[in-house]
Amino acid sequence: MKSKTAFNKCNFCKSSLTHEVTDLGMQPLCQDRIKPEDLNKMEPHFPLKVYICENCYLTQVPESASPEQIYRDYGYYSSFSDTWLNHAKRYVNHAMKQFKITSNSLVTEIASNDGYLLQYFVEKGIPVLGVEPSEGVADYAINEKNIRTEKKFFGVNTAKELVEKYGKSDLIIGNNVLAHVPDINDFVEGMKIFLKDEGVITMEFPHLMRLVAENQFDTIYHEHFSYLAFTVVQKIFSKHDLELFDVEELTTHGGSIRIYAHHKNDTKRSIQQSVFDLMETEHKAGMNNLQYYDSFNEKVKETKRNILAFLIQAKNEGKHIAGYGAPGKGNTLLNYCGIRSDFLDYTVDRSPHKQDTFLPGSHIPVYHPEMLKSTKPDYVFILPWNLKKEIISHHKYVFDWGGKFVVPIPRLTVIDHAYAEKNHYCVEEIG
Repeated sequence: MKSKTAFNKCNFCKSSLTHEVTDLGMQPLCQDRIKPEDLNKMEPHFPLKVYICENCYLTQVPESASPEQIYRDYGYYSSFSDTWLNHAKRYVNHAMKQFKITSNSLVTEIASNDGYLLQYFVEKGIPVLGVEPSEGVADYAINEKNIRTEKKFFGVNTAKELVEKYGKSDLIIGNNVLAHVPDINDFVEGMKIFLKDEGVITMEFPHLMRLVAENQFDTIYHEHFSYLAFTVVQKIFSKHDLELFDVEELTTHGGSIRIYAHHKNDTKRSIQQSVFDLMETEHKAGMNNLQYYDSFNEKVKETKRNILAFLIQAKNEGKHIAGYGAPGKGNTLLNYCGIRSDFLDYTVDRSPHKQDTFLPGSHIPVYHPEMLKSTKPDYVFILPWNLKKEIISHHKYVFDWGGKFVVPIPRLTVIDHAYAEKNHYCVEEIG
């Protein structure tokens, strides 16, 4: 839908942004944690509107909150998901073999969080460097996992400093960071500066095609400045003389892709067929056509109505509903739908950094998962739905008292014990 005015410029090509994809209203910063003593304080909210650039087709949320505001007290610690740790471990084994990483290599992760991935390189005796702007998670990586970490935002200036201090990197990793940067050109140019002549970049990010096809509107929040199609990312990297030579489709975060890049003048590797195949898939889907995105807004509204209809009926029947998780995506969903403790009695989370706080906006209390056993809710509403198998397998005792799990995306699904067994949700190991 076309808006009448354009106050914002495209993050990549700087064209005016006028084509609105969806409007999720005024939202708090999704990773904020509200302490009990701050419940009565003013809580800043920012507009959460998604636009698509009519020139380059980059889908994006214009910057309304600064990176400094978003990451000043970042509450997400990657190490509290077994599924994600298993994914990281598999990646390290794959990268060691494919890129011939040795004790003479330098492996760098941008947005290294709490050291969840680099710890597996360290176990193999590989020199590593983390770059992480959030002080709390960076300190955890340094003090608890002995991961060498620079507490900085990454871009051209930081890249130049790192080259002076450490030399260039053989492998640069970025998992779920490319979408998080307000100046994508500065970020990609920084990687070009920091990458060795025959080095490799791998980046993972949620695939925009999956977001649209599966109505994953809750993955939209202020720290995600961009929503990425492979074809658009290829344009961005090419502008900075980096070439995408391979791509993989992944199941993580509801459907992601992992791209492989090197310097354009590096002739060591040829472009794989996977690159051409995914470009063709996106083209056939119509991702370079504005009409592809115009139906998304109505699907978002329909999902909101369905979620609220279920919750209203359940509460009218006297059911007790608890949440599971305190993820960024959950906070987008709760605030857009207007769900507070009138619907969810509380939520639980494995991370001690989130326990005994309140969710931003909704002010739903967050407890240790043991609270589920104490209160025996009728329904457990899974907010990080991308981890539903891990969560159900770890908490299948909910079925013992007749409880059920609820997964809201891509469509609301109630999971009882029979459904979970049939779909192998009750296995001990996930990943």
